[in-house]
Amino acid sequence: MRKHHPANERIKHKYLGYLANARQLSEASIDQATAAIAAFEASTGYRDFKLFRIEQAHQFKRKLAAQVNVETGKPLAKATIHSRLMALKAFVQWLSREPGYRKINHNDAEHFNPSANDGRIAAATREKPAPSIEQIRHVLASMPGDTDIEKRNRALIAFALLSGARDNAIASLSVRHIDLAARTVFQDARDVRTKRRKTFTSCFFPVGDDIEAIVAEWLAHLATVLLFGPDDPLFPKTRIAVGDSGGFEATGLERQHWTNAQAIRTIFRDAFTAAGLPYFNPHSFRTTLVRLGQKVCNGPEAFKAWSQNLGHEKVDTTFTSYGNVIHDRQAEIFARLRERAGTPEAEGLPDAEAVRNAFAVLQKAMPGVR
Repeated sequence: MRKHHPANERIKHKYLGYLANARQLSEASIDQATAAIAAFEASTGYRDFKLFRIEQAHQFKRKLAAQVNVETGKPLAKATIHSRLMALKAFVQWLSREPGYRKINHNDAEHFNPSANDGRIAAATREKPAPSIEQIRHVLASMPGDTDIEKRNRALIAFALLSGARDNAIASLSVRHIDLAARTVFQDARDVRTKRRKTFTSCFFPVGDDIEAIVAEWLAHLATVLLFGPDDPLFPKTRIAVGDSGGFEATGLERQHWTNAQAIRTIFRDAFTAAGLPYFNPHSFRTTLVRLGQKVCNGPEAFKAWSQNLGHEKVDTTFTSYGNVIHDRQAEIFARLRERAGTPEAEGLPDAEAVRNAFAVLQKAMPGVR
């Protein structure tokens, strides 16, 4: 059975170059687009893209709706379906402008749109699971710290909370990017794999002297015991060699950076599991920090600084992506509001009768108001 079409391969190569160079998308985003296009192409039996018909879009949508996640055994999430369909919609829109493909109607790409209900489900914001700072402290207290690898792993989790840095950035940081005296992290996009290659300096978050001490001890260990210099990795990769048993095993630390964040996620998973807690990935620590910021920041300027410290250019990003108030905290806030509502005069709030009178006036002016 055919597994590719030569003309399709050429145009896909051109499109992926467009995503990388013109759209400046990340490798992860390009990989997602590549996977979506490959799945669609397979569903058509690898027909030439020049023969695209809207029925192919309809068929692909039905196929996605019936598809099952191989890991969970459940239907694909609406958000997953939505992202794949949007990737294909963008591809067909681009394709319709290319020489040799202009028989494709630009509006045909609209047939990849999910139903309005599915679109709303996919776009809905939901409470993100994130550990409390107390849970993170419990994990750190449970972790051994005898060997170089154990010290690194413990400092890694402490640093993720202290800095709020993304896991891929942490994997690429060097010793010189940390200024303990100033309590800052210089996330230099020339060396550090920051999101969208932004360069910024962040401060240590106020999460406790005990957390900061773990990181400081690790930096001292790097300098005085392992004799690491400024250009060496902050969290070096594990050295794998043939051990006494004759098999491959971890024997220490290399003077090299991790090439990606996979090892960091494994360390997090092992640490939380060993501490008897559910696994929280490194990124969830950023949600933890946003929730802390919502409690401790005493005004717009403070929260703006907190947001910038996470690498967000706009406070809206912090609120919409991480800042939903979790249910327990929401209940806490409403309990306090209820107490305030009980003493309106003391708080300078209108009493119930004043509210009713104002509402009656509004109804007369705007009869449709309920």
